[in-house]
Amino acid sequence: MPSSEPSPNRPRIERLWQRDLPAPFLPIWFGLAAAAGFYRVGVAARHLYWRMMKRRAPVMTVSVGNLTVGGNGKTPFTLFLAKRLQSHGLRVGIVSRGYQRARSKARAELVADGGKLKISPEDAGDEPAMMAKSFTGPIAVARRRIDGVELLSKLGPLDAVILDDGFQHVRLNRDADLVLVSNERGFGNGWMIPAGPMREPIRAVSRADAIVVMNFGTGASAIRPSQMKKLTARKILHASVRPRALLVTENGVWRETPLGLGGRRVLAVSGLADSSGFYAMLRELDADLVGVFDYPDHHAYTLADWQAMVNAMRDTDLVVTTEKDLVKLERFPFPRDSLYALRLEVTMDAADARALDELILGRMSAAATAADA
Repeated sequence: MPSSEPSPNRPRIERLWQRDLPAPFLPIWFGLAAAAGFYRVGVAARHLYWRMMKRRAPVMTVSVGNLTVGGNGKTPFTLFLAKRLQSHGLRVGIVSRGYQRARSKARAELVADGGKLKISPEDAGDEPAMMAKSFTGPIAVARRRIDGVELLSKLGPLDAVILDDGFQHVRLNRDADLVLVSNERGFGNGWMIPAGPMREPIRAVSRADAIVVMNFGTGASAIRPSQMKKLTARKILHASVRPRALLVTENGVWRETPLGLGGRRVLAVSGLADSSGFYAMLRELDADLVGVFDYPDHHAYTLADWQAMVNAMRDTDLVVTTEKDLVKLERFPFPRDSLYALRLEVTMDAADARALDELILGRMSAAATAADA
């Protein structure tokens, strides 16, 4: 049976990253701190090597990334940026690594074009498959992002390619780098993996062109003043991530319906790096959370998982999940009109949106001028 109270199913070590360690864990902490030191050295050596081996893509590239493990809104923001550039009349593609996708012998694979999936969510990865449901441009997955960019470039002319989670992929030269920071999660304890959530030290923001502080509206800021001071060395923009609608599947097509969760008994299902924000949003919508199923990030759902959910649905009105979980759950035979996903949207105020446009479009204009010179 599901839990009646959300208790994120993140590894214990991730939960410890968000607070000070109690005394009994101090011996373990010294081991984690030593491992973090080796990790830091390894990251620095890797970056130094790939900077010497950098390659430039045949089209303008914009990286959307972060400094910490999960929960920063990269995929929603990637979609937001891709659609915004399309609204300016630009031809835009997306390249992702396709985390935890099935292994393939191909260097790069086309996930979707024109909003139609070309491969399964298992072969694409849940996030690229999710993006394909609401983005009309081409999407590719590749371990080496340059292979994905080159694949998309062969399909037809593009004005820009956005790299989803590309900040640490320094082997590919980018025209613009955006780093996302969760206002609610911040940088945890500030330590590198595995002692903390940091993939790189905070000073790595010096490689970024702009910092985007993502506000999920679920609590006070977790970014310490000393950390914010380091961020202010770069241009800082702000964006909000809020629920827009519910999604339901009809013959394989996602259709939006009004939120309307007030007073309804909801079974929440998620496989996220940090599911606390998802539950907080459901509560803000006045949903009666009668149970939750927490799974690890990028969880591959099984028949046993589906059966457990169906058994738990007897005392609920509907199941609500996330978009990236819906792409994997919609293949199971849930009762009609019982499985929904919470669709999120990214918004920016007018000033920040203009600053984002000036950065990206300005870089494109400068590149075109240089090419004509």
